[in-house]
Amino acid sequence: MNEVMKIREVSLQYGVSVRTLRYYEDMGLLESIRPNDYAYRVYDENALKRLEQILLLRKLDISIKDIQTVFKNSDSKVLLDVLQKKVDDIDDEAAQLYILKKIVTDFINQIKNYSFSEEADIKMLYERVSELEEKMNTIESDNNTEETTDFDESKAAKKISLNDLNYVSIPDVRVVLLPACKMVSSGYGFFGEEKFDRFDSWFSDISKNEVNMWEMPQDFLWYDPEKGSSVWWYVKPDYDVDTQDFDIVDFEGGMYAAAVSRDGDDEDGNRVYAGVKKWIEKSGTLELDERPGHYTMCHIITDKRVKETLGFCQLEILVPVKKIEK
Repeated sequence: MNEVMKIREVSLQYGVSVRTLRYYEDMGLLESIRPNDYAYRVYDENALKRLEQILLLRKLDISIKDIQTVFKNSDSKVLLDVLQKKVDDIDDEAAQLYILKKIVTDFINQIKNYSFSEEADIKMLYERVSELEEKMNTIESDNNTEETTDFDESKAAKKISLNDLNYVSIPDVRVVLLPACKMVSSGYGFFGEEKFDRFDSWFSDISKNEVNMWEMPQDFLWYDPEKGSSVWWYVKPDYDVDTQDFDIVDFEGGMYAAAVSRDGDDEDGNRVYAGVKKWIEKSGTLELDERPGHYTMCHIITDKRVKETLGFCQLEILVPVKKIEK
């Protein structure tokens, strides 16, 4: 057999989370194997080469859907078409940023001439910004014959609203209260390990036949930095159920600030997590409550039919919070 690597080893060597590796497998981009009489799933040399291709394309911000298209076609023209589409997207984004810069710059100049605390001046500022917005939306007609930037400025005529000024913003956050309860625990492990995968199969079988009366999700995955490992919990049903060799643990419950990211996209997950923490910091009433045994959790909220439509799963990230005691 060719040289193989455990999934956890691959995660450490390539700097990609085990969850993302599993996501690549779910999307048909990558394939692991489990040799006979071996407790772990592994990647062979061919899989590692494929992973390197995936990571290269992701660094270029190529979507999973486009990567699927590239891998399904051996013709290099398909890859070239995908890359050209990315270049076109970058041009469009550059044009939008150019417009945003002009709007904000002009707005700054208006603020210098008016008081932002006076009602009359605020009304005047609003009218001026509306005029600026309308002006930006007609750039194309004013610049069809004149090139003033390194990119095609006619693309900068795309319609844009003031809401676009929030293009880099804190995500929409909801605060949920999870009740204390009994959880069935996978124990420490990672995707690709026999017990972890068996836990996945165990609770998946139970959830198929269970009517969810909770307003909260039933399973939660979290990472324990003290142990350097992941843990998967599932709410213990209120009826007798064979929990096999999995432990029963007490979940203390509490408040969580929640927002949604793309499952399997570490960059998006980190962005959302950082945004939620910034939201908590700015709330004035809540503070972060991460501590041993009480860390950020996540849960896939996407139905299979929705996944088929979107092309990816949505992951809810739940960050523990508590009320600031004054």
